[in-house]
Amino acid sequence: MKWRVFLGLVVLSTAAAAGIVDDVREAIAVNNLPAAQAELTAYKAQHGADAEYVEGLSWLGRAALKAQQYEPAIDYAKQTQTLSAGLLKSRKLDADEHLPIALGAAYEVEAQALAASGRKPQAVALLRAGLQKYGETSIRTRIQKNLNMLMFVGQTAPTIKEDEWVGAKPPALTEMKGSPVLLFFWAHWCVDCKGEAPILAKLRSEYEMKGLRFMAPTKRYGYVAHGDEAPPSTENAYIQGVWQQYYAPLAGVPVPMNKSNFDVYGASTTPTLVLVDKAGKIAFYHPGALPYEELRAAVDKVMQ
Repeated sequence: MKWRVFLGLVVLSTAAAAGIVDDVREAIAVNNLPAAQAELTAYKAQHGADAEYVEGLSWLGRAALKAQQYEPAIDYAKQTQTLSAGLLKSRKLDADEHLPIALGAAYEVEAQALAASGRKPQAVALLRAGLQKYGETSIRTRIQKNLNMLMFVGQTAPTIKEDEWVGAKPPALTEMKGSPVLLFFWAHWCVDCKGEAPILAKLRSEYEMKGLRFMAPTKRYGYVAHGDEAPPSTENAYIQGVWQQYYAPLAGVPVPMNKSNFDVYGASTTPTLVLVDKAGKIAFYHPGALPYEELRAAVDKVMQ
């Protein structure tokens, strides 16, 4: 059995993953939204509003959001949520390949469109309701990410669990209070994480002696190279090997390993970069890679 990583979710790779979703994405990639809509309409006429259709619909929402067409984006997101709810009457969310992607995107699109159009309280309420409903599923982390983007800065940094780790045992985050801390959430399969490593190494060389601390939380995904399934002990060894090979300039940085850290910090996107200030509060939160100049500017602020 093979697995793939898609939008931060680990999903089964099957022949069904191709088809209407790929057609819609290809049309969106060349900014041909009418063609994407036509593809979906034709597919629905033949197959009905199945899970693949719903995922395709969620991509229309993403395209509308990117184009800053907030009301259409919200409408696509609501349609996706309604159709997903209907399909979930006969199956569990994480038993399907397409629905976690579709539903997670729908919450993300609607929340971001609401916030961008001046309706932040409604966005927060939507995401909190989503956490209540889907907090025990794979889309929990994605919903939490979007809530954190709206609410996290200024809050006390949540505890980082360090019951498992790579290398030396990490200190508790509270033990670092008094020093700013850069948290780097990474995954062993993540190309963008490897690309961020030289940037982090450069910042470490510039700021560690000035008091900046580093921590690199990760977690297991259930597989190793080439998507081969692996038990925890095998994956642990693989994670250690990846860390030593691709992150050698970060040797000595604590690497706690726990899924709950990703859940609480909403690290559905890797890397996720978080800066904790000297008082132990979140000063900066960014899902995704950052260039050196932008990350350094954020570091400078917490070093003051």
